[in-house]
Amino acid sequence: RRESIALYEKGNRPDLAAKEAAEIGVIESFLPQQMTEDEIKAAITAAVAVTGAASVKDIGKVMGELKKAYTGRMDFAQAGALVKTALAG
Repeated sequence: RRESIALYEKGNRPDLAAKEAAEIGVIESFLPQQMTEDEIKAAITAAVAVTGAASVKDIGKVMGELKKAYTGRMDFAQAGALVKTALAG
């Protein structure tokens, strides 16, 4: 839906973009509260410690640990990028 909003805005269709945004609001009201970026980073730090991950090769271990604990509350696309950054640095 967020991609649709961007496309509608590019296509000069603010009416359809507003409709999509309103629908997102309704849908999100039924979903569990999503974690903030700081909360995700803290969870990643804990998951790295639990799994003993030491390199980018261990991303799967860390993501598996996060999915066990935070399914439904964490944006795993965002988490994946943050895990990669944490293990690369």
